Amino acid sequence: MSADHILVEDAGGIRTITLNRPERKNALTEEMRQRFCGLLSAAERDSAVRALIVTATDPVFTAGVDFNEVARQAPSAGTYDAQFAVNPGSALRAMSKPVIAAVNGACVSGGLEIALSCAFIVASERARFADTHARLGVVAMWGLTALLPRAVGIRKAREMSVTGNFVAADDALRIGLVNHVVAHDDLGPFTRALAGQIPDLPSVSETLLLYARGHSVSLADALALEAQHTARRGFDAAAFGERGRDTAARHKTVPGKPRK
Repeated sequence: MSADHILVEDAGGIRTITLNRPERKNALTEEMRQRFCGLLSAAERDSAVRALIVTATDPVFTAGVDFNEVARQAPSAGTYDAQFAVNPGSALRAMSKPVIAAVNGACVSGGLEIALSCAFIVASERARFADTHARLGVVAMWGLTALLPRAVGIRKAREMSVTGNFVAADDALRIGLVNHVVAHDDLGPFTRALAGQIPDLPSVSETLLLYARGHSVSLADALALEAQHTARRGFDAAAFGERGRDTAARHKTVPGKPRK
């Protein structure tokens, strides 16, 4: 694998990971998946990194697994080994630091699982989303059947998965699949600005962890998780007051708005 197939850039505590194999629709080889997961692991351990962005070189986000590589696997290879030996979705969901997907174009199957496994999603107006696993005669293994219905509802998830039809960016925003839709040329700047609004505090990771744990349990259990966590957590009243004043001052400035 060429190292240029995944680009890494650090700026202001934000690490941007760019899939860069446009001649193959940014399809992920096994080597690319291994490096991608390794980069996430390294970022998780790097105290200088407080947030990450996952994006790709135009014109597409990613078509997911490189099916041409899978087709060349030995006939004796098992389904799991042949298709999904390395799981980027699981690696993303294990991150305690926020990861934002900046979806620049077609986001298909494994690519959709990558986006869904990020903390939130910003989409270019050119983005399109589809789940084509069933059309390929396979079943998702990076978390799609668990994540997609939680994002868009079970009925829409069923339709997307059994038809393989695309959902345009504006519709993705309407059904709750993405957080923002912006003009294509604004995707990078907008997402970096959004990442820059995330404070470099342990409370960010703690909040994301509570969301992750509370999402799959009852309301009562989720409330109990929050109460238990808060009871064990230290509290600095002076720091709280200072950050409160800073936050109040920040909200006096109206931030830039996305196109949608």
